[in-house]
Amino acid sequence: MFYKILTVAALATFEIYAAIPTGFLMGLSPWVIFFASLTGGIVGVFVAAFLGEKIEAFIGKYRKPKLVVKEKKPSLAHKLMEKYGVIGLGFLGTVTVGAPVSIAVGVGFNVPMHKLALWCCIGVLTRCAVFTTIGYYGVQLF
Repeated sequence: MFYKILTVAALATFEIYAAIPTGFLMGLSPWVIFFASLTGGIVGVFVAAFLGEKIEAFIGKYRKPKLVVKEKKPSLAHKLMEKYGVIGLGFLGTVTVGAPVSIAVGVGFNVPMHKLALWCCIGVLTRCAVFTTIGYYGVQLF
């Protein structure tokens, strides 16, 4: 039982979409799946948040500076960041694509990491609750 819970938490560290169905396939209780995926997701937020800046600094040492700067249309991530700010990036980004991606984009935009981590944690909580509920009622159909 302990290894099943640990597996769900470890999967949730990287991707909650894989962790919750795995928990149901292993026959775990929905509450256990929720708390294991929540724990793993929050660990993933903090690992990405605190290692993200160090990884960016490491890559920045070896990156060559761009000489030609040309006007480009703003990317989708840039438009969303301008429109919704840290809340949109942290919450909506976490719910849609995941916390590590949201943290990576936030590091690229030089967002205050403590605010982004807070909204990513709220997004992880929402994502775990919604997808565990959907998974529970989906399993009940069969």
